[in-house]
Order: sequence, then C-alpha cells, then structure tokens
Amino acid sequence: MNDFDEQGRPEPPVSGDEAATLLGFLDFQRATLAWKVAGLDAEAYRRTVGASTMTLGGMLKHLALVETSWFSEFLFDRPLGEPWASVDWKADHDWDWHSAAEDSPEELLALWHAAVESARAHVTEALEDGDLGRPAARAWADGRRPTLRWILVHMIEEYARHNGHADLIRESIDGATGE
Repeated sequence: MNDFDEQGRPEPPVSGDEAATLLGFLDFQRATLAWKVAGLDAEAYRRTVGASTMTLGGMLKHLALVETSWFSEFLFDRPLGEPWASVDWKADHDWDWHSAAEDSPEELLALWHAAVESARAHVTEALEDGDLGRPAARAWADGRRPTLRWILVHMIEEYARHNGHADLIRESIDGATGE
C-alpha cells in the first residue's frame, strides 16, 4: 500500500528493496510532472519562461519519447512506434519539443500516460527476466550496455531536472509553486 502526499503523489517506500525504491522515486517524479501540468489549457502548455523555448507541452512529449526510447528501444531493442518512427530526426532533432505546440493538452497527456504505462510494463517484464543488473539489449556506440538500474536512475534524473523547469513555467502561468 502506498502513502500519498497532499498532491496525490505516491511516496517512495522508506524501507523497500532497491527495485521498489528506484521505481518509487521514478513514480514520484512522474506524479510531480502530472501535478505541474494539471488543470492547464493549451495556451499554458505553450508558455515559455525567460530565454528558454521549453514548454510544458514540449516537456510532456519529450518525456513520452524518453520513456519509450529507454524502456522499449534500448532495454528490449523494440521499435519506437508512432508518432516517433516516421519523424525525420535529422531535419529536426528537437521535433518532440517543437511539434507539441500542434497538439492539445489531452493528446499530450494521453501520449505521455501511454508511454509511462508501457514503460512500467517493460520494467515488469525485465524484472521477471532478471534483476536490476540486466543489461539493455541495445548498446551505445562504444559497445557498452546500460543496465536496468542505470536506466531507472537516469530516468529519475531526467524527470527531476525537467520538473524544476516545469515548476518555473507553472509559477509564471498562475503563481503555483511547490517542490
């Protein structure tokens, strides 16, 4: 049973094993992003702050790509699928960020939620087939293969970094602040 904070985020276990702790912190970071984008309209999803071109909508689409890339493409060497597979990444290497302005908040949230659910299923599959030391099926250019442990820690870092950006953008929209 999970405990939830006042924003409805699941608290990571304080005495879980390594996998439960890593997955708990990743789910906490995912829930933080969901909290930061909750209740906003399309205009808010396109808002930037300062000199940055980063938007909440772009962040959701980017993180949907990152979830899919690490947990499907790298971990299992499975194709990215759409909308990613047909993108000309050489023409626009930041397509995930740029194209989000054309999507509604509902489309972006659905894409992100689907990517998170798929990632959870992939992690479950990987843990049934091994442990956190399970190497990814796909290697980096130098031949090294990150482990599931590395991927989970990287994803926690990815969300934590972008949640800081989301906090600043959300504050600029309606003054809402918090972790």
